[in-house]
Amino acid sequence: MGGLISDIDIIDNSAEEVSETKHISIDENTGKTKKLYIESYGCQMNFSDTEIVTSILKKEGFDTTSDIENADVIFINTCSIREKAEQTIRKRLQLFNVIKTKKPDLTVGVLGCMAERLKTKLLEEEKIVDIVAGPDAYRDLPNLINQADEGLKAVNTFLSREETYADISPVRLNSNGVTAFISIMRGCDNMCSFCVVPYTRGRERSRDPSSIINEAKQIFDQGYREVTLLGQNVDSYNWNPQGGKHETASIDKRTGNAHINFAQILEMVAKIDTELRVRFSTSHPKDITDDVLYTMNKYENICKYIHLPAQSGSSRILRLMNRTYDREWYLKKVSRIREILGDDCGISSDMIAGFCSETDEDHKETLSLMDYVKYDFSYMFIYSERPGTPAAKKFADDIPVQVKKKRLQEIIEKQQALSLQRNNREMNKVHRVLIEGYSKRSNDNLQGRNSANKVIVFPKKNYKKGMYVNVLVESCTTATLIGKIAT
Repeated sequence: MGGLISDIDIIDNSAEEVSETKHISIDENTGKTKKLYIESYGCQMNFSDTEIVTSILKKEGFDTTSDIENADVIFINTCSIREKAEQTIRKRLQLFNVIKTKKPDLTVGVLGCMAERLKTKLLEEEKIVDIVAGPDAYRDLPNLINQADEGLKAVNTFLSREETYADISPVRLNSNGVTAFISIMRGCDNMCSFCVVPYTRGRERSRDPSSIINEAKQIFDQGYREVTLLGQNVDSYNWNPQGGKHETASIDKRTGNAHINFAQILEMVAKIDTELRVRFSTSHPKDITDDVLYTMNKYENICKYIHLPAQSGSSRILRLMNRTYDREWYLKKVSRIREILGDDCGISSDMIAGFCSETDEDHKETLSLMDYVKYDFSYMFIYSERPGTPAAKKFADDIPVQVKKKRLQEIIEKQQALSLQRNNREMNKVHRVLIEGYSKRSNDNLQGRNSANKVIVFPKKNYKKGMYVNVLVESCTTATLIGKIAT
């Protein structure tokens, strides 16, 4: 799971904080007769999927609304990665129930990973739910809505081996007009023992490169200046023209390759324009190759930042997690990143506290791994057993909650110290920043991020979002660099 930090004084990425991250639909009035309200929780892939859903329904006569009371259809796009995320969804459904008692014709649908995991059980457990649709069923939503309008309960949780929504132009929701996401692949083949994603999003399949390039060009022409390439395991992107029904001639002539890997698609997007910044998320350590690192080093507009989830610093725990690498291998990968991209490359991680059978020694190894890598920031959670995963079937969730919370707090405190240490390195340096908008604390200041994904805040003056500026860093907090425009 990846994400963006903002200008706050501390990092507190407990499970409770991260799982409740949400986006809601915007107000759009183009004269259409029906109103869609949609909430999205969880990862950036979910937010990207919500933009696809909105695009599909706009063609079916829907405008979007941010006022839930005005909606004809309410969709909640769900996360199932942790129990807390599902609890949040159920609380929202209780609110929707209150609204539906006043508006009986209201249609309520659950989309995404929780829909895929629970399927028809959602209809039984949550009586107000009319539609259940998994991540690969969004093209069928108009039909499912029609079924619900006829008084039927509508379900489609079919997982596809081909669906990438490559031909659908997403509606950019909650956009700052500067940064945008492009989903380049779907699904995951890694089968980490703790993770429900392979069961809720299916097998890996990569999107046609020509559709990715066309979307990135369109985004740039619309004024966006940064794109993040998304995938559950983005650097395992591997499009084989022989494996699908896509037209291949233009791609083959341009590249001379039988297939396109992640390093190649990254380079193709970077070549669109030097003013288009390129990021990507999320990486699995086993798939971020030297080719990817050398491509990042070759192009200045590919940001020097890698989200590289470790999950644990203990080789024993990593083996139980089925992460396919051990501590030593992970540290060698970090060393390779530093060799090719330098010490200024930002590296972040995911960390899980209290996985099955984790000992104090295992926990200490996680802390020592953090000390070695010196992450710029991390997303940190207590272990949450997910039904149906290999870990739930094979291992006892035997670490007491209070022990999990204590270890998580120690991980958070460790990361706060490391983040401050890494930020102090940026003092008195000039950074190129893409302005994304006002600071969250004051409209007198603007904020943006540098190449390493660090938020930098500086006085507004006459500068506007979408511009590149050089900022001299003069001070910092744990999560934010603070400076002034360099003259």
